[in-house]
Formats: sequence, structure tokens, C-alpha cells
Amino acid sequence: MSTATIATTVKGGEWLIKTGTPEETFIPENFNEEQVMVKEMCATFLDTEVLPVVQRLDKMEEGLMPSLMDKAGEQGLLGTSAPEEYGGLGKDFITATLVNEALGGGYSFSVAVAAHTGIGTLPILYFGTPEQKAKYIPKLATGEWKGAYGLTEPNSGSDALGAKTTAVLSEDGKYYILNGQKCWITNGGFADVYTVFAKIDGKDFTGFIVERGMEGFTQGSEEHKMGIKGSSTVQLYFQDCKVPVENLLGEVGKGHVIAFNILNIGRLKLAAAALGGSKRSLNIALTYAATREQFKQPILNFGAIQHKLAEMAIRIWVCESALYRTSKWIDDKEHELLAAGKPFNEALLGAAEEYAIECAMLKVDGSEVLDYVVDEGVQVHGGNGFSDEYDISRAYRDSRINRIYEGTNEINRLLTVDMVLKRAMKGRLDIMTAAMNVQKELMSIPDFGSDDETAFAKEYKAIANFKKAIMLTAGAAVQKFMMKIEHEQEVLMNIADMAIQTFNAESALLRAAKLVAEKGENACAFELDMMRTYLYDAADRINKFGKDAINAFAEGDEHRMMLLGLKRFTKVDPFNTKDARRRIVAKLRNDGKYPL
Repeated sequence: MSTATIATTVKGGEWLIKTGTPEETFIPENFNEEQVMVKEMCATFLDTEVLPVVQRLDKMEEGLMPSLMDKAGEQGLLGTSAPEEYGGLGKDFITATLVNEALGGGYSFSVAVAAHTGIGTLPILYFGTPEQKAKYIPKLATGEWKGAYGLTEPNSGSDALGAKTTAVLSEDGKYYILNGQKCWITNGGFADVYTVFAKIDGKDFTGFIVERGMEGFTQGSEEHKMGIKGSSTVQLYFQDCKVPVENLLGEVGKGHVIAFNILNIGRLKLAAAALGGSKRSLNIALTYAATREQFKQPILNFGAIQHKLAEMAIRIWVCESALYRTSKWIDDKEHELLAAGKPFNEALLGAAEEYAIECAMLKVDGSEVLDYVVDEGVQVHGGNGFSDEYDISRAYRDSRINRIYEGTNEINRLLTVDMVLKRAMKGRLDIMTAAMNVQKELMSIPDFGSDDETAFAKEYKAIANFKKAIMLTAGAAVQKFMMKIEHEQEVLMNIADMAIQTFNAESALLRAAKLVAEKGENACAFELDMMRTYLYDAADRINKFGKDAINAFAEGDEHRMMLLGLKRFTKVDPFNTKDARRRIVAKLRNDGKYPL
């Protein structure tokens, strides 16, 4: 899909104060022929090459994971987004996102591929010199060389800049001498190329390209993990490791620019992979429920099981809506920057930075959707779900790590609000005007108005009110705490959860509205049930998050007024979610799987 002629009209975070439109979003139903083919190719690769050997992968059979990655490289699955001049396919951002999703159901294999194509390759692709890119990217894009990323240390997890690994220039000026240790390095046991961060002279946080076999570079034994057992995870050790000066990556003292920009992209890619894993796990649970009989009938006939399966599908569908909405924004922005003369690396990094808020929210939601799906998937299986003989057990174990890496979900929640506030202070987002308007509205008589007969009028009004609830809560919190608000993490996380629910609900509404415009309302009953059920439930969740935040800092008349306002802004019409969920499951039963 080419979007080079489409101008970006939505800034990162602007959806908080601006009504979204169906035209601004991209939906999976609009994948073009090539994208559908890519998705099918990924699914075939998992079914034929990966899934038959997952038990062997979990036992860390020597050479098996690298050989699978070699095969993936032969099919072009490792170089989707790399430019053609470096041996990649040069596909657009939406297609690259789709590949991450489509390979996301491959358990440990998905982790290895995501690490290689993301943090293992992108730092060099986007920050490397022409010589570095020419040397490394063609081999990484084809899988001839495997990539890894060394940032985390035993005493610096979320505080990445607190790393202790050091680099000192040798007396002859030819090498940087690295000393230190890295831990939890995915692909570390077999990678050929590592992006490693160290502090030059103990102060300038900088990136380096380290190759396997360099003098003074060794690795530890494989970690024994709760999940993703088939992925290689080791510690890296640097003892007077000699790294040629030409392997310095980016600028001295600017390693944080590399780390944080790569994380923006990595968070969205993680959400995509988690979405793929969620779909596979839902399909596993659905198949089991249709074949497992209790009381002389399939358990799929029981309302309690139908509720679980429908909720899995709803959360997947909504996450999918938010993911591809954001992917289109990034794709549009990338083309806009390319048209303005930016080189490809600066264009994508600039686009990802613009939507860093949304990427952080997607990482949280995608990982938590997967955790919900696998947890309920185990429950659908009953006692069998606790057995290693059933795939849902592996999915459950493998899911848990996603809430930790690429920044913990707590960090990403805090970042979501922090980035919004910083953009407001810089004038990039006019949040304060929106918050002041909400306060004025609370002091006035409610405008009940006449019934709006336009399509989805009630749903659009509900979304607008959810945004007012965020402005009400966040605006008052900022006024209360001022510069000390960063210490009120519980309140900030409540506000972030309100934002995630609202962004998801709006994304679902825009997707449904776009489908209805294309196919007609009668053809979209399944999608409308998903959207309306999520929106109805989101109202209660937003109300709860808002109340928890308000109760933490407001008192007296202000407290009462804010709670009344929150109740007004989270009020939605009654909706029979039980029947909607049963209709959703009827569609799942008929298709035998999640429909996309």
C-alpha cells in the first residue's frame, strides 16, 4: 500500500483533544493483495516449519533456532522493512507490522525473530554509518548473520542509563576497551552481531557494534526461564574487549537516542507479535471448547465459556484496531518526512517519535490482552490447561515476559502521561485549553440538546465524553501536584489507563464506522457487537480509574463536583452485552477461528 500522497493530519496524542474520523484509520479488512499474501506466507511458515518442532525448541536443541531463522531469511521474512539496497524487501511500515503480527503465534521462535529484526538490526540500520550499514545490514536482512542487543545489566533494568559497562579509548586510538556485563540478552547464545551500550570514560553513554569472536568478549550459559524456553537468553561479559573505533555506533554520548528511539518502534512491534499470539491462543481455546464434552454436550454451548471466548475476541479485535490505526499514522508520517527530503532512517525514526505515546499504550494493551487470552484459555481447558501436553500451557508461560521487556508496563504507563504533559508544556498539544473547557462545562447547566440522527452519534458522543473525563482528571491532578506530579505514580497510571481505554474505544468505533460505510450495517453485525460491547464496558473501567485518581487528591466540594462530572462523562446507554457476546461466539463457532 502506498500512502505517499496522504498528508498526516493527526499529531501524536492529538486524538485526546480531536475527534477521530474513519478516513484517518487503516483497518485489516483493507489489506491489499500483497499484504494478504505476506500474511498467508507467514502463517504457512509457522505451520510447516515452526509449530511441528516447538517441543524441540523448548528443549534448546542445538542449532535448531538458528536453522529456522535461516529458513525465514530465505523467504525474506527477516528483511521486510530493510531497504532493497541492503538486501531487504523495502516494504512499508504497515506490511512490516503485519509480518510481526503474523509470526507472533510462533512461541519462542517469534521472540527470536522479533529480537533479530528489531533491536538486533534497527540500531545499525538507522544509526550506522554508510560503511557500517553496507557491512552488516545485508547479512542481517538475509539471516546470514543473527543480531542481538545488549542494554540491560544486573543492576540497571528500567534505569537503562544507570549502566556500569565502561569503554576507554586505547593508547593507540584504534580500539575502545569495553569492560562490564550485560544480562537477559535474547539471541545472545548464537548471535553474530551485538549492539552494546557502554559509558565512555564512565560518563558518555554510547552505542557500539560488537562481533562474536572479538578479543575479550565472552558469553554465559543459557538461562533457565519460566517461559519462552526455546529462545536463547544469556549474559554477555566484556573483559578488556577490543572494539575497533569504526564500530562506534552513532555519536559519543548519544547512546540514549539510539536506545529510546528503537524502543518506540519495538513497543509497537511487540504489540503486533502479542496480537498474533492472542489470535492463535483464542483459536486453540475455541477448538478445545468445541470438542471437549461435559454433561453430554460441547462446553462451547455453555454461557460461561461463551463469555470468556467472546471477551477474548473483543479485546483482540479492539487491540487490532488500535494497532493498525497507529501503524497508518506512522506510515503516513514517514512518507511525509521522506517527501520533505529526510533520509529513510530519519523519516521512520521521526515518525515513530511522533507517535511514541501511542506506541507505549499499544505495548501495554497488547501484552495485557495476550495475558488475558492465555489465562482464560487455560481456564477453558480446565485441568488439561495445566498440562504440558496442551499448547495453551506453553502460551501461558510464554506470555508473561511481554509485560516486562521493552519497558515494563508500569514504566510505559508513566511514560504515556509524561510524554503528553511534556508536549503540552512545549505547545505541541493544547491540553490545558481542553482541560479548562471541561471545567467550564462542569459549572454550566448540562446541554441535553436534540437527538442526533447521524450514524454512530451516540458512540461518538460517548468517546468525546471519555476524553472529557481524562481532561477533568488529568487537569485537576496537574493543578494539585504541579511539578511534583511525577511522584504520584498511582494517579498517573490511573490516567494512563483512562487514555488506553479511550484510545481503544475510539479506534474500535472508527473501524466499525469505516466497515459500515464500505459494506453496509447489515454486513457488519459481528463488528458492531464487538465495538459496542467494548465501549459499554470501557465506560465503567474509565469511571473506576477516574474515581481512584480523584479520590487520591481531591477533597470537599471539589471532590463531589469532580465525581459528578466523571459520572456524567462516563454515562452510556444500556446495552445487552450478554446477547452480543453470544452472537460473537456464534460467528466464531461458524468460522472455526478468529475471522482475521
